Amino acid sequence: MTDPYAGSTPVEDITDEANSASARLDRQADAILRDAAQREGGARPLRRAIREDAGLARDWSRQKALGAREAVQAEPVQATLYALGLGVVIGLLIAR
Repeated sequence: MTDPYAGSTPVEDITDEANSASARLDRQADAILRDAAQREGGARPLRRAIREDAGLARDWSRQKALGAREAVQAEPVQATLYALGLGVVIGLLIAR
């Protein structure tokens, strides 16, 4: 049986040149990233992104906590019954 892929790409079509368009684009992209890293001081963009995300998470959690607090204050009996029911369900699951 013959291999259907043998010889499907002529050797002349395979380029391993350092000056091909792909290689030039790779070098340009590496240079852009290297220059940006030097300007920003290395890991600063990552740290800045983490700080921004942490700030967004903090704001989101504060809004949700405020909403929960307001819901409990608006309906304290209902919130107490929900908490009691949830405690019973968790207790039953842990007991298994």
